[in-house]
Amino acid sequence: MEPAVRKQKILAAIVESYIDTGEPVGSKSLISETGLNVSSATVRNDMAELTSLGYIVQPHTSAGRIPTAYGYRFYIDNVMKVAPISPQGRQYISETLQNSGDSPESILQGAADLLSKLTGRTALFTTPSGENSRIRKISFVQTGARSAMVILIASNGTIKTKLFRCEFLITPEILGVFDKALNEIFQGVKLSSVNQPFIQTAAVRFGELSLLMPSALMAIKDAAEQANTVSVCQSGRGKLAFAPDVNLNTSRSVIEFLNNERDLAVTLEKSPQHTAVTIGKENSRIELASNSVISTRYKIDGNPSGVAALITPLRTDYSKNISVLECVAECAGELIEELIEAK
Repeated sequence: MEPAVRKQKILAAIVESYIDTGEPVGSKSLISETGLNVSSATVRNDMAELTSLGYIVQPHTSAGRIPTAYGYRFYIDNVMKVAPISPQGRQYISETLQNSGDSPESILQGAADLLSKLTGRTALFTTPSGENSRIRKISFVQTGARSAMVILIASNGTIKTKLFRCEFLITPEILGVFDKALNEIFQGVKLSSVNQPFIQTAAVRFGELSLLMPSALMAIKDAAEQANTVSVCQSGRGKLAFAPDVNLNTSRSVIEFLNNERDLAVTLEKSPQHTAVTIGKENSRIELASNSVISTRYKIDGNPSGVAALITPLRTDYSKNISVLECVAECAGELIEELIEAK
């Protein structure tokens, strides 16, 4: 066996053993686990070279070795194999998510809950991006003598509601007029285009009828802004504090970051379009410098949409977590697609 191949095999064995046991790995156990037909001295020399290259480290004198972030990086990129979820496992995930609800937000929250349960890690899902989404339909429901609710359905499946009040008594006939007139104006319009100038232009087009509509128009504007804003469904934040090998101060800073949904959403939206693992200081946020983030995208109409992610300690079962993450994200995307087609 070539020395380079042997060193790669030793590194892989150290990573996999440490992930499994959390214990430093010594040369004797490596020979047993890898079946290498070499002496302990040869393995120790290889381990010393891997240490000098920064792939592994000796936590204290006379201890075995554990992988560094650099070692995990090499292992993930060059050695690790990701096995797909079994058909039975996929069926369980799909059937569980089908009971999550009838909106993208409820499906994604259910997906985050399930992903956290299956992996024991902190799970995150962002709602579908509203960047290229358009208004599919606007409906109105009367809630009182002078109040009603606008229901905005976007092309990405997002549903947003907003209450509004009028200075006059509302009747079903008036809401019928609102429904017809406002759908003619707003259907097919990009969510990002529904701003104050657009609302003012729409009001001018309605002429005297616009005197009845100011509160309804502003409710539509507010609902469109909400539908265009990415939010984050989270589950398992408390697991950060109880994960093995995690510093409580570090986990506290991560939880504080998770509480800042705006920054969290921006960070997640920068994730690649494909499945990716960022380890330790590779993460753009200093709060995540002691964690790994595993991310992928769920798809809608075949196109990458929102982000699905796991926040884990550096010592985690990357292969298992990736396969579960990809399966949950794929099933969630399929359910959202079905929801959009049904509306």
